Amino acid sequence: MKITSIDEYIVQFPKEVQEYLNNIRTLGRELVPEAEEKLTYGVPSFVLKGILFNYAAFKKHVGFYPTPSAIEAFADKLSEYETAKGTIKFPFARPMPYDLIKEIIIFRKEENLNKKKRK
Repeated sequence: MKITSIDEYIVQFPKEVQEYLNNIRTLGRELVPEAEEKLTYGVPSFVLKGILFNYAAFKKHVGFYPTPSAIEAFADKLSEYETAKGTIKFPFARPMPYDLIKEIIIFRKEENLNKKKRK
């Protein structure tokens, strides 16, 4: 079955994983109410003058994709997590760092809004 909505994406996971995904979604909605929510590359995304972030669930972690600039900007705070160019892995075995996720979302919102103004 092809996933066609964020709700369909989230509901396919176990309840505890759905809670993590819904909490990230709620943060996005609260912090960037003007953003569009859509599936991008088959995963939930928030878009405002470009992608703000994507998020996805895996067997042992939530993948959070806030672009390489955010990974670089928050490198010190992310040092205890596995990261790659534009990816952060938040393992289920640890408490989800919602305050950090919130900071990153705000950073990405400001970054996208300011980037577009300069052009």
